[in-house]
Amino acid sequence: MTETTIDTLHGEALAKAADQAVRAIPPAWPLTATVAVNPFLGQISETFEQTSARLARICGVRLALPRAHYAEKINKGEITDEDLMAALQSSAAAKGLDLSALKLALTTEPQPAVSLPTIAELAAQATGKDWPGLVSERIGAFAAGFFDQGQALWAASRRNGLYAAWRAFATHDLTPEILGLKGFSIHVDETPETPQGAIERAAVSLGLGAEPGTYFHQLLLTLGGWAQYARHIHFKAEVEGRTDTTALELLAIRLVFEEALYARHKAAIEGQWQRIRRIHAEPILIERNTVIDGILQLAAERAAQRRLSATLAAPSAAKVVELRPMLQAAFCIDVRSEVFRCSLESIDPAIRTLGFAGFFGLGASHKGFASDVSEQRLPVLLKPSVFTCSAVDHDEEVDRQARFGARAVRAWGRFKLAAVSSFAFVEAMGPVYAGKLLRDGLGFGKGRGPDKAKPRFAAGLDLDTRAVFAETVLKAMSLTEGFARYVLISGHGANVVNNPYASALHCGACGGYAGDVNARLLADLLNDAEVRRKLVEKGITVPADTVFIGGLHDTTTDSITLFEEDLAHDIRAEDLVRIRQWLRQAGQLTRAERARRLPRATAENVMARAKDWSEVRPELGLAGCRAFIAAPRARTAGRSLEGQAFLHDYVWSRDEGFKVLELILTAPVVVASWISLQYFGSSVAPSLFGAGNKLLHNVVGGIGVVEGNGGNLRAGLPWQSVHDGEGFVHEPLRLTVAVEAPKEAISDILRRHPQVRALFDNGWLSLFAIDDQGQLGWRYERDGIWNSVQVDSHSQRRLVG
Repeated sequence: MTETTIDTLHGEALAKAADQAVRAIPPAWPLTATVAVNPFLGQISETFEQTSARLARICGVRLALPRAHYAEKINKGEITDEDLMAALQSSAAAKGLDLSALKLALTTEPQPAVSLPTIAELAAQATGKDWPGLVSERIGAFAAGFFDQGQALWAASRRNGLYAAWRAFATHDLTPEILGLKGFSIHVDETPETPQGAIERAAVSLGLGAEPGTYFHQLLLTLGGWAQYARHIHFKAEVEGRTDTTALELLAIRLVFEEALYARHKAAIEGQWQRIRRIHAEPILIERNTVIDGILQLAAERAAQRRLSATLAAPSAAKVVELRPMLQAAFCIDVRSEVFRCSLESIDPAIRTLGFAGFFGLGASHKGFASDVSEQRLPVLLKPSVFTCSAVDHDEEVDRQARFGARAVRAWGRFKLAAVSSFAFVEAMGPVYAGKLLRDGLGFGKGRGPDKAKPRFAAGLDLDTRAVFAETVLKAMSLTEGFARYVLISGHGANVVNNPYASALHCGACGGYAGDVNARLLADLLNDAEVRRKLVEKGITVPADTVFIGGLHDTTTDSITLFEEDLAHDIRAEDLVRIRQWLRQAGQLTRAERARRLPRATAENVMARAKDWSEVRPELGLAGCRAFIAAPRARTAGRSLEGQAFLHDYVWSRDEGFKVLELILTAPVVVASWISLQYFGSSVAPSLFGAGNKLLHNVVGGIGVVEGNGGNLRAGLPWQSVHDGEGFVHEPLRLTVAVEAPKEAISDILRRHPQVRALFDNGWLSLFAIDDQGQLGWRYERDGIWNSVQVDSHSQRRLVG
């Protein structure tokens, strides 16, 4: 084999390793449309324990709460010996452990995990200088300008991509030189002009050979949210069928810093680096403490599953009325809707509710009124299927004036911040803002509400296509018969002020936007007389008097906006009054329920928190989420799941070929797992996967936040979203998925979707099949194996198998 061939093979191996490192990083969406992301997205092919060991090696974090947390739950009886034994028996790594050894481990906390040091950290130990801080600060300063989405007054050059722009920046950046990294600008100038070339040269300089092991992954993780945002660009490009190298180029930049520090401090760190280099290339070993952590976590989840089983087995308090319902209300499966649904159904037997993904099957690329920005109102895993807009018919002047107003606001904002006018602006205009400050401080400020203009499909969407959309959505909702007099299609959003994370409180199924557009579009589609005639041909008859109404559930105030002005005909006034009264009563009940969990909240002040610009917890979002249930509503109606379950209506007997089941398992379940695991990661590893303290946040580039005045972008959830200052408001439990369908059908779908199956096989989610009695009848283990849930002598379900 020639030297050229060896070099080629090394280059290919390094390229593969770099690509794997990029894919190991979770994507992070910008603040304008934040969605929950599974922080372990790149590790779903590994087991939970393997990932725990990986992150302990390269980040020094444990994917577990302190042992005292589990000990307290055991002392309170929330976790029983039966739960601990079940976890031990189901853990493949629990060799040599028994119940007594597990309980003994609870008496002491393990030593903190210590990560392998990077070259920057080795150099810091050798010299006493904070080289990792310098690297983070300089890359952050560059990335903030490069990725800026309109916040900066002077945009950074993006010519030829990230790496080329950074080389131009770094060759003129004197900060590293001033702080002691002599010759850095010259070093950058001598690096290869391509990121691939820089990676290969660094691999030679650092003695990595062709196998960097976990080192590249570690370097990207040291960049925090910058790497995750770059991965978002890469992820989005692949969804759209394109390629992107932004994250790869960021890795090359990080390697250039390592290379420069190594060259300058080689004599002091060479011996340590050789040892660390070898460890990076070795297989990841799962230590005993990691195994124990995993078993304790599994025991806590077994306990939660036991309680869920008892809830489903308890008699229902729901009143069953055979008459045609007056109102059916379809909500997003978001856990915040579960409390509202229970409240609404408790008011009158003439009300039924349904649960469905909040984009309501209409993956829309939408342009708001007087806007040319395309908002992707659909799950981020999908591509838009329809194009829509909000516009005022036959009134171009209204549109034009709205655009002029928006431009004036932007110009005024830039004038306030410009270098030549900012100080004069404060001097001259400061007193004018006293009124605004007083108004906002007293809670009279307003967030942005939905467009008044009715959304509509773009021209060219023919009748047959519209009918197919309607048929598909109704079948997916299991709503093909028994239509009520009125059907409310309610999306959800959160109208809050002074909150960079506002979009994170919106609908994850709508790409981080509110669900009003999708709800209004579907209601309009299903009210279309021509579409209804086509539905009859497909076996779905919607009664002539059934009216679909679009709505928006504000999850912060639990008020419902009805878009009755979208309708082509009037609703009877007395019916509208009655529906509004029901919704108001449900809102009052829901606020009282939510106030029990919100710090400093009462049923009376919950609504005011949305307008309080100092409130760091206007609501708790999806904190507490722990279960996903796909079953007829009768299985959960009248049973309080305490806002902890995603509820998706599904009747398997109506699902020909189990196409809807396949859709549920591959889309809503995956989205729910992203939400659940984001809350999990932000709770157990906040330094790595959390966004830090809201009180210290500064928005950067319009895309994210930093803590303080620079450094790494922080991705994930703020600490206030999972903790109330005294304890967790979100108990980190991996999601339990329960589906009422034949387990053979579920297994068949998992066989055809290995990425979804990996979530269950590798312990990221748990899966149950609900039996004919509505109970958790079968537990999925792995590799297509199901175990029956046993019943003890007291006729209470035991979740062992």
